[in-house]
Amino acid sequence: MLPVFLLVLDQDVNAETAMLYPELYKDLLKGRELSFKMFFIWVLISIFQGGAIMYGALWLFSGEFIHIVAISFTALIITELLMVALTIRTWHWLMAVAELLSLCVYVASLFIFDEYFDREFITTWPFWWKVTVITLFSCVPLYILKYLRKKFSPPSYSKLSE
Repeated sequence: MLPVFLLVLDQDVNAETAMLYPELYKDLLKGRELSFKMFFIWVLISIFQGGAIMYGALWLFSGEFIHIVAISFTALIITELLMVALTIRTWHWLMAVAELLSLCVYVASLFIFDEYFDREFITTWPFWWKVTVITLFSCVPLYILKYLRKKFSPPSYSKLSE
């Protein structure tokens, strides 16, 4: 949860560049970044990731329905931390601390709440490689699309960093 709130520290360009080129904010004035279209794109991304995590968990762990909570929740947490990390353009030290703290709190909760998570199961190699596959399946296609969009339709601020 912490990394999401710390995204407000992310910057496309530094303050001096923003003051030098105020036209960078022309796109924001048009309302393209905060529109219904963008909202529905984020909803579709969430549906894709949720489906990828749940169907991936059901497919890879088909004989282990008792562990589906640990599998899907672990993949979800790692996916969200990874997506936040991939969204950040300019890292701030608080962002890195928040990412690590969130991951540490989750790993600690796996062992503290042993009535919900099977400690023996979550420390096995099959659990972690399958969670990794599910996480990659939910993140990599979106990252490829993001890369292609940035490559073929770069945002206005990227022209200044060249």
